[in-house]
Amino acid sequence: METSKQTQPIDWTRLILVGRGLLIGLCTGAVVSAFRWSIGKMLAATIWIYQQVQTGHGWWWLVIIGGSVLLPLGAGILVKQQPQISGSGIPQVEAQLDDALQLHWWSILWRKFIGGVLSIGPGLFLGREGPSIQLGAAVGQGFAETTGQAGTARRIAIACGAAGGLSAAFNAPIAGTLFVLEEIYHNFSLLVWLASLASAVAANFVASVVFGLTPVLHLTYANSLPLNEYGHLLGLGVLLGLLGVVYQKTLLAMPGWYRRFVPLPRWLDGLVPFAVTILVGFWQPLWLGGGNAIILHMGQVVPTLGLLLVLFAVRFALSMVAYGSGLPGGIFLPILSLGAVLGGIYATVMIMLGWLPRQYFINFVIFAMAGYFAGIGKAPFTAILLITEMVGSLVHLMPLAVVSLVAYLVVDVLHGAPIYASLRDRLKLPAGTQGPTGKRAHIEIPVTVGSRLEDTSVRDFRWPKGTLLVAIRRGEQELVPSGDTLIHAGDTLLVAVDASMRAKVKEELTALVQQRH
Repeated sequence: METSKQTQPIDWTRLILVGRGLLIGLCTGAVVSAFRWSIGKMLAATIWIYQQVQTGHGWWWLVIIGGSVLLPLGAGILVKQQPQISGSGIPQVEAQLDDALQLHWWSILWRKFIGGVLSIGPGLFLGREGPSIQLGAAVGQGFAETTGQAGTARRIAIACGAAGGLSAAFNAPIAGTLFVLEEIYHNFSLLVWLASLASAVAANFVASVVFGLTPVLHLTYANSLPLNEYGHLLGLGVLLGLLGVVYQKTLLAMPGWYRRFVPLPRWLDGLVPFAVTILVGFWQPLWLGGGNAIILHMGQVVPTLGLLLVLFAVRFALSMVAYGSGLPGGIFLPILSLGAVLGGIYATVMIMLGWLPRQYFINFVIFAMAGYFAGIGKAPFTAILLITEMVGSLVHLMPLAVVSLVAYLVVDVLHGAPIYASLRDRLKLPAGTQGPTGKRAHIEIPVTVGSRLEDTSVRDFRWPKGTLLVAIRRGEQELVPSGDTLIHAGDTLLVAVDASMRAKVKEELTALVQQRH
């Protein structure tokens, strides 16, 4: 009788990772939903107070002046205690995933939550998405440390939390996952992808329970852009790319300008944007905040060209002042709102010239949001999917792709770097953040088409000192390499290195691999 074949043991690795991702996502969704809810309530109260002043209830002045002093003082104290909660938090998460920065997750979690609410809630031109990503990363790190995970498992947990954070902030699980892979993790590892997607879906579920299923930027329009109008997409993409470079350069220069022109300790710089924002609050309280209300309003009422130009100038200037102060808050939503205004400006000019039918105004508002973010962040795939999920429609994928690609190329030709990578390079990393010596860590390096490593045997590549190539992931297979093994484009190299050198070696290896034949 023929003996039965021995069945292969079940591989539980992916199922376990997905399970962990779901747990991290549920926790992240709860934290970020509470963060998002708190900001929304505080912003609504702030707008109401300004409206009371406008209607003649002058004693509310005292509340505004007092809040504009006490709130930045409170947020500034938190930043002084924990400098790594400053700004959006995305560069810090990137550094964590590179093992260049080690932080206590609870210290980050509660300070970023409170500091973000104090900074974003009163109407500063800051976004909730960057802080939401850092909050999620802190939840993921806390989960990993509580359950005794280290090394790669810990980094995957942090990536899961980051994906869940963006997903819950914008109800955009696919874009949240892709943003982590494209912009933060810089590696489309299958295990990271699966776990992050699970986290993003779980976090989105929690946020949907709290805020409902309506997309964050639900804009309705009846007319798809016809092909004979696609030439406008090229012009819009060029405009967004040029102004994207201006945005990058201005934002990166802001900390230097603060040091030069503001005679205050760094942790008190938040007083400046609060003081300036008061002027906007008295004039146009509905303009306050990250900008989603402005985008939604443009879907209902078409503003005049003059109003759009003033709106862009005010939001551009005050978003720079707010982010440059170092308060906890992001640039994601402010970028989208600026892009929407630019799309409105372009469409209005073309309509006035008779070169574009009026019914396509809202289309260009939507297209420009994706294009402006694609150019500034140099993450076109995330931009396309994010706007698709936030608007809640698939009919504009093609024009979104065209505008995003053109804006990306313009920024690239002008030597613009991804904004989050540039901000990460400017982080002041504390000494001694590397892991302990004597422990091994692993680095995943993807091999792209045209890379110096493509079609090169293992022995013919000069590996950095102290590294060991332990495996090559090729599709579903994991190969044990020998000196004769040929490396192919699309492979992911698993390299072992001392934990204390992980960040340095990863940077060196990435630079070597990206060199072209």
